[in-house]
Amino acid sequence: MLKIWGRSNSINVQKVLWCCAELDLPFERIDAGMKFGINNTPEYKRMNPNGLVPTIDDDGFILWESHAIVRYLARKHGFGTLCPSDARAGADADRWMDWYATTVWVNLQPVFWNLIRVAPEQRNLKLVEESARKVEAAMATLDAHLATQSFVTGETFTMGDIPLGCAIVRWLNLPLAREPRPHIDAYYQRLQTRPAYRQWVNVLPLT
Repeated sequence: MLKIWGRSNSINVQKVLWCCAELDLPFERIDAGMKFGINNTPEYKRMNPNGLVPTIDDDGFILWESHAIVRYLARKHGFGTLCPSDARAGADADRWMDWYATTVWVNLQPVFWNLIRVAPEQRNLKLVEESARKVEAAMATLDAHLATQSFVTGETFTMGDIPLGCAIVRWLNLPLAREPRPHIDAYYQRLQTRPAYRQWVNVLPLT
């Protein structure tokens, strides 16, 4: 059985759990990271030298990096559905997954961490303000993109939606002011109709 190491409130682990649920894949999850430890042990670092989560073991194949894991599982178990079989559609899904990493999460992470996981007296509010402004610019881009289609690659849900769907629930539920983004709001509502999203990602309050 597929093994997944990682705590369930990690955004990177949630991508993999959501992917597995969409593919109806059975798995065993082992708590690791932050209060659970494990990820800094020599045994774990032999699997993942970065000491981060998630890491998977698929019948002896060890893989880390959440997007690599999602792509691997989608190709293996959902080729033609979760992983588009058309080369251009697949590249489009890859693009939005990469855009999440280079443009959205790099700016959303400091906002999320400071407002959710850092004690109020230790928060870097200047960093929050600067980072939130950059996230707003990214969300304007995404909102415009979603004005003419239901999901990031078109009318079909794909692996390209998984990272952004994990980011959206955080962005829309952070305690800060945001510009109205009606197409992102509609996108979020569509994602919430998916049982796997409700089970593994849209879990509130944020922690």
